[in-house]
Amino acid sequence: MLALYRCGRPAEALAAYQAARQVLIDELGAEPGPGLRQLHQQVLSGDPALAAPEQVATTAVPRELPARVRSFTGRWEELLALTKLLDESGAETNGTVVISAIGGTAGVGKTALAVYWAHEVIDRFPDGQLYVDLRGYDPDKPMPAGDALARLLRSLGVAGGDIPADEDERAARYRSMLAGKRMLVILDNAGSVEQVRPLLPGSASCTALVTSRDALPGLVARHGATRVDLNLLPLDDAVGLLRALIGVRVDADPDAAARLAVQCCRLPLALRVAAELAASRPAVPLAELTAELANLQERLDLLDNGGDSRTAVRAVFSWSCRNLDADTTRTFALLGLHPGPDFEPYAAAALTGATIGQARRAIDVLARAHLVQPAGKGRYAMHDLLRAYARELAVSQSDERDRRAALTRLFDHYLHAAAAMTQTLFPARRGQHAGAVPAPASVPPAEDPAGAWAYLDSERHNLTAVVAHTADHGWPGHATRLAATLDPYLEIEYIFEALTVHGHALRAARALGDRSAEAEALAALGGLDFWQGRQQEAVDRLDRALALFREVGNRQGEAWVLGDLGTVGLQQGRYKDAVSHLKQSLILHRQNGNRSAEARVLSNLGRAAQRLGDYPGAVARYNEALVMARETGDSTGEAYTLLRLGFIDVQEFRCQQAVARLQQALALFRVTSHRAGEAATLSSLGQASLRQGCYREATDYFQQALILFRKMGDLADEAEALNGLGEVMLAQRDPGQARAFFGRALDLAREAGVPYDQARAHNGLGRAHHTDGAHDQARQHWQQALVLFAELEAPEAEEVRDRLGERQR
Repeated sequence: MLALYRCGRPAEALAAYQAARQVLIDELGAEPGPGLRQLHQQVLSGDPALAAPEQVATTAVPRELPARVRSFTGRWEELLALTKLLDESGAETNGTVVISAIGGTAGVGKTALAVYWAHEVIDRFPDGQLYVDLRGYDPDKPMPAGDALARLLRSLGVAGGDIPADEDERAARYRSMLAGKRMLVILDNAGSVEQVRPLLPGSASCTALVTSRDALPGLVARHGATRVDLNLLPLDDAVGLLRALIGVRVDADPDAAARLAVQCCRLPLALRVAAELAASRPAVPLAELTAELANLQERLDLLDNGGDSRTAVRAVFSWSCRNLDADTTRTFALLGLHPGPDFEPYAAAALTGATIGQARRAIDVLARAHLVQPAGKGRYAMHDLLRAYARELAVSQSDERDRRAALTRLFDHYLHAAAAMTQTLFPARRGQHAGAVPAPASVPPAEDPAGAWAYLDSERHNLTAVVAHTADHGWPGHATRLAATLDPYLEIEYIFEALTVHGHALRAARALGDRSAEAEALAALGGLDFWQGRQQEAVDRLDRALALFREVGNRQGEAWVLGDLGTVGLQQGRYKDAVSHLKQSLILHRQNGNRSAEARVLSNLGRAAQRLGDYPGAVARYNEALVMARETGDSTGEAYTLLRLGFIDVQEFRCQQAVARLQQALALFRVTSHRAGEAATLSSLGQASLRQGCYREATDYFQQALILFRKMGDLADEAEALNGLGEVMLAQRDPGQARAFFGRALDLAREAGVPYDQARAHNGLGRAHHTDGAHDQARQHWQQALVLFAELEAPEAEEVRDRLGERQR
């Protein structure tokens, strides 16, 4: 159990306990002993004594190394030096290595060397390998250290909601998670010491490999890093790379091959581009190709009065582009303008105004010429040197108006595609639709929820980059609309990206003077505050958004914010305020004709009635909402309503009916990949099993729910699942374990600011202490539970009063 837990596999650890328990019951007729029961409880509660909290969140060993480049040649001295440094590293040795390029040369093969070596020593890092491209020399968007830390933490298993907002806190948590582990961290394409310093592991058991055009002397002087300088390839190795890529033609004319290597500055990137061009023209002698390149280089030299050392490299790229048709060259040039880290054919089609078929053909040609590189299934990226050249080409081939038109087509494409995907997933979603801009010719299909999720996940970093770019470079309307469109997708799990996107949107809206868009951004940020436990900040932002929507007469936005305020009120136990806000929201949604949104509000009104003990009123609201959700095709809303109806069935002991409804809800949530709904349904199935006396089944359901809630960083619902486990332990007459679960639930409910689950935890603690004969402690917890339940006007208050009365008697 302990080994599985510390490997980040808590579900398997819990399964091991259940298997052991069943063996003991079957063969000895006995329950597990106190030691095993205590370990079981510690695993369930995430006891820090077993492992750091970050280890609990880790679910898989990260394996993020990119693929090795084909026909890697030379660099044996550097590879041996890196391995020697690794062999010598220990408790007294800093594990940071900088692969720097002499003279700041791009394309010298820093990344290829780092990745090749990493694959050679991968067995030395059993706890995983992390990789992040810092884009340090991108003129528009080098990655801030805080963003890089967020990506690294997510790779280590930290849920979006658990990533700290402060950069220093992120760095501290990152170092804590790496402590004592054997991990390799590749920080590629770093621009400065300040960008790298927060990303360095604090543990000598880890190795950080940094690549940069700069020598980064600050890392060497202050952090004890070791530098491996990377020069141009030796001539023999450069010719050897050409031989590996071109073949026997190199040996047939070694002098021409050597001239070609020199013309490519012995840079691996340029050599690969030139070799591909030579391979595509097998009938042309190498000597003729080198003569052609020499003439082109001379012309570029005349244009370059600044003595730029990259002129020769540009000549190679230009030589390659001259052999492309005009449309493919234009595609290459415009792709250099893309603000995101990678692209797929639909985006290329939008950028160039081509059909999807034309875009695919152009990308295939560029990939064969090594002018773009594969970056995942159906995705491509550009080396930063090639991107810089492509931008130069775009500037030289087109005017500012044409370039702006191309980018506008790209941003329209992303806006329409995101709208199509979110509409598939969230029919009742808040946000502005993309109908204000012309529909692009090619948009990826959004036929089913699974496909929509997959698209948004694959484009998440691009969409975030597009919002940032449009906010800062003259497309503020696209920034605000795209942020509003992405809101329901990002808020579920990608809280860090959501904060970034809506922060940019808020700035763009204020610069644009768009009060309605400002309200959208404030409402989204308020929702994020709520889910992260900053409830007063949430209410303040939502109130400000509501005032702005009313000021500009945006009744749809007003309806959504009123609904959000109602949800906050439900969570805080302010049911009268919640009902008031929800009823106002319902009226506006009906006036706006938004039946999907109307169904969601009706379901929340049912929740309020349920919390107040009015089960018939709640059922009536839920049934009305269920009909509307099915009519409008809102499968997520249908699933939530089935979940809530099932919960009432549980409360009223209609367990078979409850299970049937809950299983329907679970299937719908899983089809739409809605993890929050899946976890809540599993928790309710646990309650149904508990009511039926199926304690092992109930424990399994609560455990599954608990794991999902922890992955999402949902403290309130984690407290609910822990309360459920405590009730199972009480039913099995194990007050010791029950107290542990209720105690942890109480801590989490207080942190999340959820009074209802605090009251449940106090009630459970009172029952556990009463069972143990600790009557004074029982009375204290019941009194606190009574105060909370009474303030909430919850029906459980009567039960607690009865318990206190029995105790007094």
